[in-house]
Amino acid sequence: MDTTVGLRERKKAETRQAVHEATLRLAIEHGLDNVTVEAIADAANISRRTFSNYFDNKEDALLYGDEQRMGELVQRVRDQPAGLTGWQALRAAFESLYAESGDPDREWMTRARLVKQHPSLLARQLAGRVRLENELSRVVGERETAAGVGAVVLTAAFLTALRIATLRWGADHETRSLWELTDETLDQIARPFT
Repeated sequence: MDTTVGLRERKKAETRQAVHEATLRLAIEHGLDNVTVEAIADAANISRRTFSNYFDNKEDALLYGDEQRMGELVQRVRDQPAGLTGWQALRAAFESLYAESGDPDREWMTRARLVKQHPSLLARQLAGRVRLENELSRVVGERETAAGVGAVVLTAAFLTALRIATLRWGADHETRSLWELTDETLDQIARPFT
């Protein structure tokens, strides 16, 4: 029974990923406005109905990768040893996630550029980031050293550092690694403002 459930969940995850990749590929090739759900379903070798079982629309399919990474970051913060401060847990979680996945690929940067060009994607991404910030704040707040408003401020500062590093990485045309820029930015933001 457990094997069947595990296989079923793995197949669902593979289908979601295939739909996400097909959406990204078609959006890059034709522009998001020129891509239909039917074209995505065909490219992913699934039916329109199957697409609807996984995603509400093409925007959700395109942003799926971001949602996955956000959920993974929250889980990794949750999994950090109890003795770490909120900041240490955030950094350690990011470091482990980065060590596993490395610098984002060109498709990631292309998706980021697509988001900037489409207000509907930007709005959805922003809503996702707000959910991430709330979830991270809750997880960080569970640590005694970062309870209450401190957890919200700490999480916001951490996510701002990630955003700044990513913007610098894209503007720098990826001549330095995202890790190097992120580490530098996190060090800078962790310094006291006095």
